[in-house]
Amino acid sequence: MAHRRKSLSQNFLRDTVALRTVVRASGVRPADLVVEPGAGEGTLTRVLARRSRQVIAYEIDRELAARLPRRLGDLPNVRVVPGDFLHAPAPPTPFTVVGNIPYSRTTDIVRWCLNAHALDRATLVTQLEYARKRTGGFGTWPLLTVQTWPAFAWRLGPRLRRELFTPVPRTDSALLHLDRRAAPLLPARAMPAYRALVAQGFTGVGGSLYASLCRVEHAPRVRRALDAAGVPYVAPVGHVSPAQWLTVFRHLHR
Repeated sequence: MAHRRKSLSQNFLRDTVALRTVVRASGVRPADLVVEPGAGEGTLTRVLARRSRQVIAYEIDRELAARLPRRLGDLPNVRVVPGDFLHAPAPPTPFTVVGNIPYSRTTDIVRWCLNAHALDRATLVTQLEYARKRTGGFGTWPLLTVQTWPAFAWRLGPRLRRELFTPVPRTDSALLHLDRRAAPLLPARAMPAYRALVAQGFTGVGGSLYASLCRVEHAPRVRRALDAAGVPYVAPVGHVSPAQWLTVFRHLHR
């Protein structure tokens, strides 16, 4: 069991207060359909079921998945699905994702959420460093956050001390929130061009965003766009915020 926990990055959350913190921060409502990746021992599942209409709980560990129906048998609104959440089809109707996920699969689970067309929001327990990095907590912004910013707000939620988990991980954790915007910051037809421009900027050619964009746009136009966004010409791409990226895009693609 210990070897399997390590290989699957399983760190169980059993503290009652912490579990309630996760569910409260997720904003789950009585009418919500909740999808839970990595149900584990079902401790979070139980709290979610008491707050929502239905919980679909995925668990890849065969032994844990076999025990969940017995542990959660008193909750008729829970459906346990053995298997890999990443291979699951997303519900076609609005839903939310809440989970204490395996840290080794964080990026893949985040991408699954971003690609689910009916997803309203996701609240994921991740390593603190990952959550801070994705939400600009270190003063820099990664490619995935910037490219999806017009459609999703990335937010850093409460911190969870490492001692709350079993086995105890090396670092503290935090909640990462992905909230689909009710009104996207760009129209859908503009998103391919926006993503392409951001991808070009993140090539790192020339060492600055200005140098990278000048490979595909005329330098005077790039300077005007960066000036409007308040971006220094020498700024590395990671130091450019999503809000500044939107300004740059709007000036280059009017």
